[in-house]
Amino acid sequence: MVFEPSQTQKLSIFSARYRWQFIATMTVHIMTLTHGLAVGWLSPSLRLLGSENSPLGPPLTIVQASWVGSLIGLGSLTGNIIFGLLLDRIGRKMCMYILAIPNMAYWVLIYTAQDVNYLYAGRFLAGMSGGGVYVVLPIFIAEIADNGVRGALSSMAMMYVSMGIVIGFALASYLSYYLMPCIIVALPAIFMLSVIGLRETPQYLLKHGRDGEAERSYYFYKNLTPPAPNDKEAAHHDAAKMEFDTFRLQVLSGGVTQSITWRDFFNVPTIKIFGLIFVLIICNQLSGSFAIFNYTSHIFAELGNKLDPNTCTIVVGAAQLFGILCAVVLVDRLGRRVLLLTSMAGMGLGELAIALLKICCTPEFLEENGWLPLVVMCFIAVIASVGVISLIFIIIIELLPAKIRSLGTSLSMATFSAFIFVSLKIYPTMIYDEGLPATMFMSSSMCLFGFIVLGLYLPETKDRLMTH
Repeated sequence: MVFEPSQTQKLSIFSARYRWQFIATMTVHIMTLTHGLAVGWLSPSLRLLGSENSPLGPPLTIVQASWVGSLIGLGSLTGNIIFGLLLDRIGRKMCMYILAIPNMAYWVLIYTAQDVNYLYAGRFLAGMSGGGVYVVLPIFIAEIADNGVRGALSSMAMMYVSMGIVIGFALASYLSYYLMPCIIVALPAIFMLSVIGLRETPQYLLKHGRDGEAERSYYFYKNLTPPAPNDKEAAHHDAAKMEFDTFRLQVLSGGVTQSITWRDFFNVPTIKIFGLIFVLIICNQLSGSFAIFNYTSHIFAELGNKLDPNTCTIVVGAAQLFGILCAVVLVDRLGRRVLLLTSMAGMGLGELAIALLKICCTPEFLEENGWLPLVVMCFIAVIASVGVISLIFIIIIELLPAKIRSLGTSLSMATFSAFIFVSLKIYPTMIYDEGLPATMFMSSSMCLFGFIVLGLYLPETKDRLMTH
C-alpha cells in the first residue's frame, strides 16, 4: 500500500510531506478567489446599473437585470461540460491555464461596456470560468493530496469563493465602477504565471503512459527525494521509489488507461453512486444553502430587522467563512459523513426557526429584538458551511471511480449548476407568492430528506484512495 502519513503518524498540514500540496492548493485557489469576486460584484453593481447614474446610460430594466444575474448560471453549466471533456484530453494543468482567459475577458467587458450586451457576454464568460473551476481544481487537488489532508485542502475551495464574494461585494460597494475591473483583472494573469511552477498530476501522466514524468511529479507533490540516478541497485530499494511503484500499480489497476464505455456508467455500483450524488446535489440546493444567502436582505426585511442590509450581508458572509474554516479543521479528523449530517440537521432546524419567528412572533417583538434574525441567519450560515456547502465537491470526487472521475465530475457539476439555476428561480417566486414560512418549511423538509437518505446510504469516504 502507498505510504500515508495519516495512517502511521499524525502530521500537521504544514509538515514537509505536505508542503507542495499546500502551496499548490493555495496557488490554484487564486482562481477560485477571482471567481468569488466576480460573483460578489453583482449585487452592489446592479443597484448602480439600475439607477439614473448608470455608467451605461439608460438604467437597466428588471428583465435585463435578471438576465445579467442568471447568465452566470448558464455559463457555469457550459464550463462544467467543456472542461469536463477537456480534463482527460489536454490535462489538468493546461485546463487551468485556459480557466483564466474567460475570467480576464469578463473584467475587460465590464470596463469597456457600452450597453447591456457587454454585460451579458461578460457574465456568461465569468460563469464558464467558474464552472471550469468547480470541475478542474477539485480533481487536481484531490489527485495531488495525501489522504490525511485531502479533505482540508479540498474544502478550502468554498472558503476562497466566500472570501471572494465578501471582498467583491465590499469593493463594488466602495470603489468606482471603472476602478474595480482594473484591479481584479490582474489576478487571473497572476494565476496563469503561478501555475507555470506546478506539475501535472501523477494520475493523469500515468494514464497517458508518461511514467517518468509521473514519477517526478509524485516526488514533487509528496516532497520526496528522488533516488540517485547512477545507483540502480540502491534506487531499486529506495523508499521513495518503492512508494511510487506501489502507487503506480494501484493507479493502473483502476483501469484508467482503458477506454471509457457505457458499461462503466451503467452498472449497479456506479448507478448507486450517481443516485447518492443526485440526492446530495438536490439537498444542497433545495435546502437553500445557496439561494437563501442571495435573498438575505429580503428575509431580514420580512422579520422586521432594521439593521443596514449591507452590514447584515457582510456579517452573514463572515459567519459563512467561519463555518468553512471549521470544516477545514475538522473534515480530516471527524470525517465527511459526520460533518455533512450534522450540517444538514442544524441547517434544517435553523430554517424551521426562521419560519416559526415569522409565524409566532408579533411585529412588536421582532422590532424590539432586531438582533434575533441576524443571530439565526448567522447560525444557518455557520452550520451550512460546516458540511452542506463546503464538502459537496470532495464527497463527489471521492465517491466516483477513478476511471470515470473526470467525466463523472463534469456531469455532476453540470447537474449542480442546473439546480443552482432552478433554486434561484424557485426561491423568489416562493417567498413572494407562498410566503417566507412556506419557503423555509420546504427547505427544512429537504434537509430532513437528505439527513435520512444520506444517513442511511452515504459511506464514509475519508480514507478512500484516489487510485480506484
